[in-house]
Amino acid sequence: MSDSSPLPPVRLRSEAELARDALATPLLSRAARLARWAGPETRVGADGELVDEQLPAAAAALGLTGEGAAGGTSGTAAGTATGGVVEGVTAEDAAALASEAWRVAVDTGLVEIVDPDEEEGSAVTPGDALALLTSGAPHDVLGVWLAALEAALADASVPELDGLVDAMESGGKIDFSELDWDPDAEAEFLDGVLGNLYLLTVSEDGPGYGPVPLPALAASMIVPDDMGEPTNDVLEQVSDAMMRLDDQFRVLEPVGLVEYQPVDEALMTDAEENATAGDTAGAGSGPVVDDTDVTRYGMVRLTPLGLYGMRARLQEAGLVAPAVGDLADKGADVLLDGTADYPPGAALAETEQWLARHEPLPAARELLAAARGADQGAPLRRLRCQQALSLVGAAAEPALREVLDDAELGGLARVWLTERGAAEVPAPSEEMVFWLTIDTVAAQLAAEGNSAELRGLVEGLAQQHRGFFDAAWRVGHPATADVLEAMGRIHPDKRVAKEARKAAFKARSQKGE
Repeated sequence: MSDSSPLPPVRLRSEAELARDALATPLLSRAARLARWAGPETRVGADGELVDEQLPAAAAALGLTGEGAAGGTSGTAAGTATGGVVEGVTAEDAAALASEAWRVAVDTGLVEIVDPDEEEGSAVTPGDALALLTSGAPHDVLGVWLAALEAALADASVPELDGLVDAMESGGKIDFSELDWDPDAEAEFLDGVLGNLYLLTVSEDGPGYGPVPLPALAASMIVPDDMGEPTNDVLEQVSDAMMRLDDQFRVLEPVGLVEYQPVDEALMTDAEENATAGDTAGAGSGPVVDDTDVTRYGMVRLTPLGLYGMRARLQEAGLVAPAVGDLADKGADVLLDGTADYPPGAALAETEQWLARHEPLPAARELLAAARGADQGAPLRRLRCQQALSLVGAAAEPALREVLDDAELGGLARVWLTERGAAEVPAPSEEMVFWLTIDTVAAQLAAEGNSAELRGLVEGLAQQHRGFFDAAWRVGHPATADVLEAMGRIHPDKRVAKEARKAAFKARSQKGE
């Protein structure tokens, strides 16, 4: 994603709602409970970690009994519970969850590690962030959660290091080449996946807030855009990426970034059986399963809290990531310019919020004043103004009548009044009709490019007005030549397209270009 092109605006919940969501996330709530549990007797290691002897007590404080069946995994119950006793968790997993929560408590400032002196060793005190969770403003709570998110992302970028001991060099450093792990590349890959997930969520032609199949996310990072049928090598890379993401999203779910349906473990079992038997995929000796069901390959979506967190991270990285409502307290000029590149639905939502803060008549006057201009962005401003005025009731009528004689605004004012059945609306001059037509096509070009809707408009103009191009090139609109050239590109009829190009040449000659 470019750091200069704005992303589509995201619709966020209020900070109060998001703060409540943040406090309920398993990871942050556990970290807060341990911060309140810790006291003068809490012992930590050199890096601030809880010593092994403290982990059972910490796990108990979190309600993790450690009494599950041997050989179990942390599982969904251990990964999502926020209060009460969690059963069915092994002692090993309970200790791991407690250790993870403690690291987050340290990283977020919920606890602080101080070193009084060498004899007494490190001591634990409540951090300033702990008070913010109970008495801070919603924005303060979200700040603590963002710190927890960064800690979780760092953990998610670390693979299973079963070979860590074997990869240690004699000097005690990790040999990353033996681990086949590049920490920077791993973090960059995860950032890219989450960025694509964010973009899919906020794009109006994407799945919106619905879940995204894990294979699609993995492919978005691996398969080149111009590749037709992926090669076997590329498909293998996508499969490997899916397995990495499966592990990573399991780590990120407890912090509240995503809701995740993991990859069906039966798929891996089937694949192993088929590989052993030398059969094709899905022909294992076990029960027949539907390997065409995409949900079995993992489904993920950003939560409302996750959208907030991703937007904050994207902004910190220097990208323009607007949110619906950002312009609600700005002037009409900022609104019209700011929504120029918004998708239709987001532009409508932003405009509705802006209008909700303004009285109809003053709002209409401010919008009309902001729509004036002969610059390149003016046609699109006037289109956004027209769309905004369509949401304003009859109270705005005096503002529209005030601009009936305005060369730039008189046409759209007549359209607004006529659509509402207003009386005594003067007929527009031919010059005004052509000017408004050029202005409208210029705005559509700026908003959508050569869209099917614009092609239909262009074909309709040429068909309804037989002498359109003979008159259009004389229109004194700054965009006349550009619009006629575009009509020549868009119109499917070669004869009509040629007429449009000739008219564009005349328009440029008239301006001395």
